[in-house]
Amino acid sequence: MSRRPEAGRLPRFSPAERWAHRTTALLMGVCVLTAASLYLPMLAELVGRRALVVTVHKWSGVLLPVPVLVGLGSRALRADLGLLNRFGPYDTQWLRAALRRDRRPGSRPAHKFNAGQKLYASWTAGAVLVMLGTGLMMWFTHLTPLRWRTGATFIHDWLALTLGIVLVGHITMAMGDPEARRGLRTGSVSRTWAEREHPLWRPREKSPR
Repeated sequence: MSRRPEAGRLPRFSPAERWAHRTTALLMGVCVLTAASLYLPMLAELVGRRALVVTVHKWSGVLLPVPVLVGLGSRALRADLGLLNRFGPYDTQWLRAALRRDRRPGSRPAHKFNAGQKLYASWTAGAVLVMLGTGLMMWFTHLTPLRWRTGATFIHDWLALTLGIVLVGHITMAMGDPEARRGLRTGSVSRTWAEREHPLWRPREKSPR
């Protein structure tokens, strides 16, 4: 049962969405840390037990899509995935303003999710699927020829580096927006923040579960 938002606050994320995000973030963090321990000699010496690290890395990667798949039972999560997958003319305007670093009021119109969040979500979803596919090819070596595994290793390694950089950017942006973080933590945001950052968003008084 979801809590009613405080006075002056708007419901933004359901409990199912918040738990899906937290679990995905935890698994992603484990993937990144174990990958760093496998590839950086300095960390490898500190951690040791390479075989255990490899096992943890494999299973955290395999489990990475599970929170979202389980969360599809939530109407709220399905609705938000639909919004993330839908681009409108205002998203083009938001991107142009972002590239120009234009912060004037009204220069960055956004619905529940802005264009940057939509691009990040789409890119990350695609990257996770590619990482999963290439990782499985590297894990089950008897299922594919050597040249496929060589290509999979190349893609997996470089995509992992790119994903790490993008994640750092995502975390940096989140650290600069306390109200957005509070929305993911509590499920609600202030009306002032919503009107400023997402002026096209008109939330219902009670969000779907």
